[in-house]
Amino acid sequence: MSIYDLIFYLFATLTIVSALMVVSSDNIVRSAFYLLATFFGVSGIYVLLGADFVAVTQIMVYIGGILILLLFGVMLTSNITNVEIKKGTAKILPAVIGIGVLLGALVSVMTRTKWKLQLTEIPQTTSFELGKLLITDYVLIFELLGILLLIALIGAASMARREQE
Repeated sequence: MSIYDLIFYLFATLTIVSALMVVSSDNIVRSAFYLLATFFGVSGIYVLLGADFVAVTQIMVYIGGILILLLFGVMLTSNITNVEIKKGTAKILPAVIGIGVLLGALVSVMTRTKWKLQLTEIPQTTSFELGKLLITDYVLIFELLGILLLIALIGAASMARREQE
């Protein structure tokens, strides 16, 4: 077993254990912090796969944006101590069926995939390739999306200002 395999198993264990803690915790704030560990584990697996752009995007978008927004929303809610997470036996059968279907699909994909790759050249990082494509082939679309996001930001700021007045 190489160090690469050991690091993969570490990230996989972190992701699975923290994901199980997310769904089994009774406290919603603790669930959000376990979700933080799950996102870090997934981004670590992306780094091991050589998808550095996806890993950084995972950290910036999910951890830096969505999870922080979720935590602020939970902590700013006044009656957060009265939140009751419902657990019942009536929902176990559909959950078991759904997990069985998903597990069957995953096993099917894993057994039919050729996992061994022969690399003939040194691979570039995904950030380099994406940056090259955005600056050469897709520069017009990239600029138009930037202008569209700027217009949406100005519109949101003017709507927020209008509501204050």
